[in-house]
Amino acid sequence: MRKNTIDIITLGCSKNLVDSERLIRQLELNGYRVTHDSENPQGEIVVVNTCGFISDAQEESVNMILELCEAKEEGRVKEVYVMGCLSQRFMKELGHEIPQVDKFYGKFDWTELLNDLGKAYRADCQYERRLTTPGHYAYLKISEGCDRHCAYCAIPIITGRHQSRPMEEIVEEVEHLVGKGVKEFQVIAQELTYYGLDLYGEQRIAELIERISDVKGVKWIRLHYAYPMNFPWELLRVVRERKNVCKYLDIALQHVSTKILAGMQRHVNREETYELIRRIREEVPGICLRTTLMVGFPGEGDREFEELKEFVRWARFERMGAFAYSEEEGTPAQKNFEDDVPDEVKQKRLSELMDIQQGISGEVQAEKIGKTLKVIIDRKEGEYYVGRTEFDSPEVDPEVLIPVADGVLRRGAFYDVKIVDSDDFDLYGQVRK
Repeated sequence: MRKNTIDIITLGCSKNLVDSERLIRQLELNGYRVTHDSENPQGEIVVVNTCGFISDAQEESVNMILELCEAKEEGRVKEVYVMGCLSQRFMKELGHEIPQVDKFYGKFDWTELLNDLGKAYRADCQYERRLTTPGHYAYLKISEGCDRHCAYCAIPIITGRHQSRPMEEIVEEVEHLVGKGVKEFQVIAQELTYYGLDLYGEQRIAELIERISDVKGVKWIRLHYAYPMNFPWELLRVVRERKNVCKYLDIALQHVSTKILAGMQRHVNREETYELIRRIREEVPGICLRTTLMVGFPGEGDREFEELKEFVRWARFERMGAFAYSEEEGTPAQKNFEDDVPDEVKQKRLSELMDIQQGISGEVQAEKIGKTLKVIIDRKEGEYYVGRTEFDSPEVDPEVLIPVADGVLRRGAFYDVKIVDSDDFDLYGQVRK
């Protein structure tokens, strides 16, 4: 057990990761040594930043807490603290079921941990972070919460109303991170396109991205978690015209059946969804679209699932993830619908949908063979340097593998790479001399 050392373990999404990075910096400013996601925590104190989105994530969070409480009972850890979405949602229940935890914090009151440790929260450094990502890229959280209230989603219950950060504050953070060597920004929010409505009375995401794009030293900007309803079309002009805004958009669609979309409270229909994809591709030629789809929502029969498969074949998403519906306590879907699709049917549909997408992904990747693409290098792994194109977000998307034998490459540097081969997911390339 290392004295004056704290281990932070982050579960869930990149928005949680940003909170962990801010906490790490605050702890370091108060004299602690901090490790992140250590496989073998050895500090006196461990803090778990939990996820509460779906049942699988909740189970992972609970199992991690129990594992660390066991380590505490065995004397390998002195104190265990819990924060984040699961803790925000089920604080009383967790406190009753797992009393070994020293204290539970919610998603937004984790700053109290510093006071409980007898330390001071540095408000003058509230947006400083110790990056846990490679130093050349960072996640940039532009808002908290969500006002959409999709029927299946517990996020508004956990995080509350949408709250945009002031534009000047975000730009200042970008300038600070660029000064630290960050070149690439993954712009994230629970609902990206809603940005500005609460502060300025209108959607201002296009203006925000332009202002970030204007910061000297910003090389790539990538957009995550847009919403199809009331899509801000001005944003497409920014993606098309700004050279440092990647031709990439992550927009969660969930389904295409009008019946299912209505049950989900998505406020769009089949025709509008098709038109949205058509117009995005028309206005930004060559754009890479990432989406997330759900199978097994209450009422999804064979007909609705066939509609979804037909849509995936038509849209040919460059990147697509999918998951099976799980009933979440307190959501409109849990209150108003019977979870009437058997688990085995959900899993069968999930596999079938992802098999379709795997074939599309393989074809999309093969189309890049012979092309020269700009690639940023993330790391060296075995016999390859591993990098990404503008169409690839860290952690979730395919990568570009370049043989180490081709020469020495620098992490965080850009190279022109000729694509020579591909598989269903990754590309293989050679640096152009």
